[in-house]
Amino acid sequence: MVEWQSRPLGPVYPVVFIDAIHVKIRDGAVANRPIYVALAVTTEGRREILGLWAGDGGEGAKHWLHILTEIKNRGVSDVLMLVCDGLKSLPEAVETVWPRTIVQTCVVHLLRSSFRYATRQDWDKIARLLRPVYTAPTAEAALERFTEFVDAWGRKYPASVKLWENAWEEFTPFLRFDTEIRRIVCTTNAIESVNARISGQGRPPTPQTRLALR
Repeated sequence: MVEWQSRPLGPVYPVVFIDAIHVKIRDGAVANRPIYVALAVTTEGRREILGLWAGDGGEGAKHWLHILTEIKNRGVSDVLMLVCDGLKSLPEAVETVWPRTIVQTCVVHLLRSSFRYATRQDWDKIARLLRPVYTAPTAEAALERFTEFVDAWGRKYPASVKLWENAWEEFTPFLRFDTEIRRIVCTTNAIESVNARISGQGRPPTPQTRLALR
């Protein structure tokens, strides 16, 4: 495992996904621990796990900066796009390691966070109104649809609106691409398959998330 974790990596990856999954680890006692995962798409189109790092749950953007620096030191000179959750200061950490990398916020994380600020009875309505935002043909069209979302829900759920406004710069990059590429780079869900292999179960998508992603 030590040899695998420190192996040399390729010089360039078109897409790298990073996220944390939670698994049960026995260290004296059994407890849920976060495992930080970096999963890449190679230039040949294959998936490759770059590394797995165990944490204690208190890590943030500085911890990811350490991980990304380790990946760079193992030979990765450039990443075209890095897909991640909306962790504050993470784009700055990515820029420190790879200044030209495009940071893409995971749409599913944005949706899940939006639901947290709303009552359950409104989740379906919110999902239906947000879907035209991230399926818009252009960033300009997405902004128009988002304005409609703000008009409908901004007064009731201002925190959801603020969430999307704060993430907008990192939300829109994938809208530059065709539908086939968008489906690959819009979410870190590929890491859920790693979770399933490690723990035997992944996080099942909520009905609202399934609706939004269709």
